[in-house]
Amino acid sequence: MNTFERVKEILLENLGCSEEDINIGSNLVEDLGADSLDIVELSLALEENFNITVADEDFEKLQTVGAIIDYIERD
Repeated sequence: MNTFERVKEILLENLGCSEEDINIGSNLVEDLGADSLDIVELSLALEENFNITVADEDFEKLQTVGAIIDYIERD
């Protein structure tokens, strides 16, 4: 399973959004309906699933699915 597919599964589990709404350019807040609590839970889920640490100031910059994937693959 590639990074996009793994991130998509995490988004589906944590945001309850529609699979059709998730693409590389999807904005977490505007397109997927994430609120501040969702963002915190998403950050924790990504850290756990990818065995990485995402600093709070970094996660604030990760506003799209593509940005999250780039961050994970670069770490």
